Amino acid sequence: MIYEIRFSRQAVKDIHQLTPKLKKKLMEILRNRLAVDPYSGKALVGDLKGFYSVRLSYQDRVVYSIEDQKLIVYIVRAKTHYGD
Repeated sequence: MIYEIRFSRQAVKDIHQLTPKLKKKLMEILRNRLAVDPYSGKALVGDLKGFYSVRLSYQDRVVYSIEDQKLIVYIVRAKTHYGD
């Protein structure tokens, strides 16, 4: 089963601010990891319970949610969570 990837408006803004190298890495993560096995990310807790995270760089993370019934991964953020 391959999951469809969808982006929030904020995630699109975040992606436009990434370097070309990080954009390429993000696309690889989306195609080869999240579309195939979205549960491979780290389950978040607290206010972000129900969301998952994958490391993009030392500082940047991809935060996403999963809708299993429709086979969709929603990318919520694709940038830093350290002080924005």
